[in-house]
Amino acid sequence: MRWEGREESVNVEDRRGMAMQAGGMVLGGGLGSVVLMIILFILGANPRQLMEQAGQASERAAVNKPLDPNNDPDASLKKFVSVVMKDTEDVWNKLFREKLNTEYQEPKLVIFNDQVRSACGVASSQSGPFYCSGDNNVYLDFSFFRQLKKELNAPGDFAMAYVIAHEVGHHVQNQLGILSKVQSMQSRASKVESNGLNVRLELQADYLAGVWAHHNQKLKGVLERGDLEEALNAAANIGDDVLMKHRNGRPSKDLFTHGSSKQRYYFLKKGMQTGSVEGMMEMFDMTAEQLDEIDRIAK
Repeated sequence: MRWEGREESVNVEDRRGMAMQAGGMVLGGGLGSVVLMIILFILGANPRQLMEQAGQASERAAVNKPLDPNNDPDASLKKFVSVVMKDTEDVWNKLFREKLNTEYQEPKLVIFNDQVRSACGVASSQSGPFYCSGDNNVYLDFSFFRQLKKELNAPGDFAMAYVIAHEVGHHVQNQLGILSKVQSMQSRASKVESNGLNVRLELQADYLAGVWAHHNQKLKGVLERGDLEEALNAAANIGDDVLMKHRNGRPSKDLFTHGSSKQRYYFLKKGMQTGSVEGMMEMFDMTAEQLDEIDRIAK
């Protein structure tokens, strides 16, 4: 992806100089590795639901440790995510005006390390990236990108761009009222039904990330050979089935919250190919059996 020297978003807040002492939110223990914690939160799980289930511990005072911009090992990565964020803003501003007949409200990207306090509660870096509808912020710890490459076998700059675009997809859902409607349905649903609704939210965010990639290429022509494959490979490596196999070798569809690898791959690719905003509700119109069919027919 050609990103160097391009315009950066002004909606990026760097909180890496704000470290939280021990305490804060208890996010659930006993899963072991960081990869297994990511199962709970990876690429956009509803942080408020999980935090409420986990319960809150007392928060201790934050400790300010100003980051020296002249000695920032991730300075290039910060520029990269700022460029990607600007790309999401340009595409969604255009699509909201032209396709949805409304104005896009740009979210903020908050960069943090270790722990962060959001309107949805306090999360650790082990949570992975997430979107909080309470403050319209996307939260990201750069350590996730290193895990994406080393532990989840999904390297590449456009794989990282996909992560950001997926979280921004949740903001699009929030602004369009989809997120609140689904959360209301979940409050009245059984655990299995609620998980199924969450799967559809996540697959829609994947689809919206693909729509963004389609229109960003048309608008800016920044993709290089292999970029789309990087994003698709990332989607194929973070499905619930793959992560559950990694944990105990026994995937259970009733416990899926993000969709299978083939489902995530399918909807990301479809968004990339069509660029159709109008197609964003397809996964909500599909039965569980139709979603299962994707696992049998998709690559």
